[in-house]
Amino acid sequence: MATKTRSDMRVVRHKRVRKKLHGTGERPRLAVFRSGKHISAQIIDDVAGHTMAAASSQEKDLSATDNVSGAKKVGLALAERAKKAGIASVVFDRGGFRYHGVVAALADGAREGGLEF
Repeated sequence: MATKTRSDMRVVRHKRVRKKLHGTGERPRLAVFRSGKHISAQIIDDVAGHTMAAASSQEKDLSATDNVSGAKKVGLALAERAKKAGIASVVFDRGGFRYHGVVAALADGAREGGLEF
């Protein structure tokens, strides 16, 4: 039996979380992805199968010197874009990552921007 890497185990956790979460048109899913350097988030309607709003720390105006403050900026920008798309409430999908550090900062930024979850 092959050993599983850290990223393999994250995928296992994400599948377990996704069994319980499902985004609809009225309440889409806010999916988070974190890499070593960047964080990105999308608001996804799983019924229609398309992304309604997205934000990433790779965007020029959202880059920051600190990971946590950058994640908060991404959360605020995502909330602003969601408001423009007519989205007020979402289901949070942490993507198999621990709700800690940059993932929590992104969620806090989205809440400050006016998203409810």
